[in-house]
Amino acid sequence: MTRERDDPLAPSSDEPTERFTGLAKIYARHRPSFPTEAIDFIVKKGSLVPGDVVADIGAGTGISSRLLADRDIDVIAIEPNEEMLKQARAVPNPRIRFRSARAEQTGLASGSVKGIISAQAFHWFDPEPTLAEFHRILVAGGWVALLWNERDDSDPGTRAYSKVITSHREASIQEARRQRAALSLSQSRSFFDYTFRVYPHEQILSKEELLGRAFSVSYAPLDERGRDAWRTGLEAVFDQYARDERFRLAYSTSVHFARAPVSNDES
Repeated sequence: MTRERDDPLAPSSDEPTERFTGLAKIYARHRPSFPTEAIDFIVKKGSLVPGDVVADIGAGTGISSRLLADRDIDVIAIEPNEEMLKQARAVPNPRIRFRSARAEQTGLASGSVKGIISAQAFHWFDPEPTLAEFHRILVAGGWVALLWNERDDSDPGTRAYSKVITSHREASIQEARRQRAALSLSQSRSFFDYTFRVYPHEQILSKEELLGRAFSVSYAPLDERGRDAWRTGLEAVFDQYARDERFRLAYSTSVHFARAPVSNDES
């Protein structure tokens, strides 16, 4: 039995599939979506048309799945964490099919999807077997798009927020891991036509929402002293940089796109 942790008190597991156990509700409420321009790029680059099938691997609470489904794309949302999957299913969409599985073993048929997206998730996967699985389930010439919302520290308020977040050692470790994750796609011999794009994005947050956003991460401090230090620091950042009781958290949304070969000659 697991405990919910809206103000995360229960420790998360070192097992990636369980790190968000207890965080699903706060994640669903406070995580940002992705900019329209980023989804536009994926749709155009991936030559998506209504009725095409895309797998969303590490779908979480369904944020990215719904963005594609809203464009009449059929989505198979793969998520191993049952609490996150429950939150995703709570917002039903006839174009989304949910499936409990891991990125390395999706259970999908070979050559069954035109594209794969993985939003805010690929850094939790074992890259080599995951990319092999991606290659297996894609049609010839299919593609992969990895997305992350990264904080834009050129914005003063966001930079101050980042300073509080990265004061916790676990945060620094996991954020560095996330920032390196896309290298495995760009360097993979199984994919080509690697393309990188960045799009501006933002969240406008109340103080409560800012705290919720911060504590929705799997690496938030769990000890009382660490939580109190984060909360105090974040409240001070909000008080300094908020305007009209709203704080702007700035992002640079990165999209990493690569295509599977149509034939062996391209690999």
